[in-house]
Amino acid sequence: MTQIPPITMATRFRGFLPVVVDVETGGFNHQTDALLEIAAVLLEMRSDGTLTRGETYRYHVTPFPGANLEPASLAVNGIDPHHPFRLAIPETDALQNIFKEVRRAVRDADCKRAVLVGHNSFFDLNFLNAAVARTDIKRNPFHPFSSFDTATLGGVAFGQTVLMRATLASGQDWDSASAHSASYDAERTADLFCTVCNQFQGVFDASRRRLASMGPLEIETAENRSEGD
Repeated sequence: MTQIPPITMATRFRGFLPVVVDVETGGFNHQTDALLEIAAVLLEMRSDGTLTRGETYRYHVTPFPGANLEPASLAVNGIDPHHPFRLAIPETDALQNIFKEVRRAVRDADCKRAVLVGHNSFFDLNFLNAAVARTDIKRNPFHPFSSFDTATLGGVAFGQTVLMRATLASGQDWDSASAHSASYDAERTADLFCTVCNQFQGVFDASRRRLASMGPLEIETAENRSEGD
């Protein structure tokens, strides 16, 4: 019988560590609009291979020089970028603080890189990548273009693509008064991601047995080269 290795974060996601990220911004254009809040939620694996939400890291961010601030976006997220008690820090500091924790988590999980999990993940990843380029940070632990999108996963699992509806459809609570803060939305996204992954655990187990019975696949070497580290 073919031996199947134990489930770890590294074996569950092929060496990638999912990290949930949510950003609150001054608009929809990642090149011109301000990054105002960023939160990252780490995920943990239980002994049975299921996922659960771990530590949250959240920072208020000072708009970069010349950043655009759309009144409509600020009305939705309720952020006053210039409030004296906001305790915002520069983009460089916020990203470096989060990246330090993510790199530690990647190392502890024996993974090779983090992959962003977001609700409409292209939005969060675009803002993250734009901020990294502006600040010239060299040690970005996140994959530059791959991501897990919980809007897609929520649509597949529960028929709902809006975060609030997908959360409620999954059997979890939702607090509208807390929504549109980076930490709250990131934690609800993390819970949704874990719920979907856990409900598909049987499918994943069956696929591992199926692939193990096939032996080494010729495409694996080429895939590893194209993905990089």
